[in-house]
Formats: sequence, C-alpha cells, structure tokens
Amino acid sequence: MINIFFIFFASMMVFAEDDVSISIPKSGWRNSSGEQLNVSQPVNYPAVSSEVNEDQNAYALIKGEIYSSPKDSKPGTLIVNGIPMPLKIGESGDFQRPYLFGPGSNNVEVRDPSRVSRKRIQFFESNQLAKQSKLTVLMSWDSDNTDLDLHIISPDGEHTYYGDKTAKNGGSLDVDVTTGYGPEIYSSPAPIKGRYLVYANYYGSGPSGEITVATITVITNQNNPDEKVQTMVTSMRTAGELNFVYAFDVK
Repeated sequence: MINIFFIFFASMMVFAEDDVSISIPKSGWRNSSGEQLNVSQPVNYPAVSSEVNEDQNAYALIKGEIYSSPKDSKPGTLIVNGIPMPLKIGESGDFQRPYLFGPGSNNVEVRDPSRVSRKRIQFFESNQLAKQSKLTVLMSWDSDNTDLDLHIISPDGEHTYYGDKTAKNGGSLDVDVTTGYGPEIYSSPAPIKGRYLVYANYYGSGPSGEITVATITVITNQNNPDEKVQTMVTSMRTAGELNFVYAFDVK
C-alpha cells in the first residue's frame, strides 16, 4: 500500500514539473557575444504594448508556457536569480518577458498561480562583456489592468521614467508596463555615486477605490558575493497619486 502511494505521489510530482515549460532561455552554457541585446520599446504613451518586440533577441528574453493555467487572470511567479516578481499569463497559458542577463551563472524559475507547478533552469553566460547591472530597481504590483510607473531620480538630477527611459549617466528603464503586475526594471551597469530617489506613480486604470500594493526591490552588485537586496512596499489607491518610496546611497 505504501509503495502504491509513493508511486502515485511521485507521478504527481513529475506532472507538476512538466506542467510548466521554459523554452527560452535554455539550461547549460551559452555565449551572447556578437549579439545586439535590447529590451527597450519606443517612447509612446500610453504604450501600445508592454510585451516583447517582434524582433526581440532570444538572448534577452524569458519565454514559456503554463499548460493548465486557470483562466482567472491570477499571475504566476517569475524568480530570476532569487528575485521574485509577478508574471502575467496569456489566455492560452503563454508568458514572455524581456530580460537582460549578466555574465556568469543565472537561474530562472516559473511557478503557476497556485504555486504547485514550477520549472527551474540554470545557465552560464560566458560572454564577459554582457551587460551586468550594478544597480537594479524593480517595481511590481498586485493588481491586473492597473498602470503604475516607476520613477528614478539619480544623484545628478536625471529623471528616468516611461517618458525618458535612457539617462545620459547610463541608467535605463526597460519597458513600460501598462497592463498590470509589472515588473518595471531600472538598471545601471556603472551607477554614479550619491543619493537615488525612488517614486511610484499611479497613472490610472484599475477598480476605483481599491488599494494596489507596489513592491519595490533595490539590488546592488547583483550576482556577486557582496550583493545587497532591500525591499519596500507602498499602497496606492487613486489615479494621479505619486508616492515617494525610498532613498538610498551608492558609495
């Protein structure tokens, strides 16, 4: 009887693993040298789409499918190098998200909305010239069909947001997510020293009067022994609301 139960339980675990697939990136060894990697989208507001451009390079992409995803609009979970974020799932269970990976070991995990089924892959990026973010600010939120915007003020006064995604100091915002959950990601390969200010703006959409909770994660020296991760939350209710979230120093 015990053996029968064990076999049944093991088969369910295999099914759960097979219920989620990650087609890009692949596990193993890769080298993106010679590739033009880009996750930016044209500055049009409101954005036509926060999804992947048609010509998006596969080396800067996360893509896959959750086969038995419920059709209740709940997000899955995407975890990149230990940092969790919500993952919007299409009606057919597909998902895709632009993402720039740095050199060295990277891991990606996807969990279905119930968090029962998951898939995890690990790969090594051997291109030592690949962009490695020394500073990453990631904002996600807990409601669908809601448009929140991440705003970063760097020490030199540059304001990076959906209307001006690339700063002269090298910092940049990847994509403008207007359809819920996020994430929006600000990154800089060589952040200038000084104080950074983080704001969250409730641009619009979403059920009136309901609270949307935004989670902001600041990562310095990602994928290095001295990596530091700080997480804050802020509650937003009204379109037009602008919340100061956090101030931090880069030394």
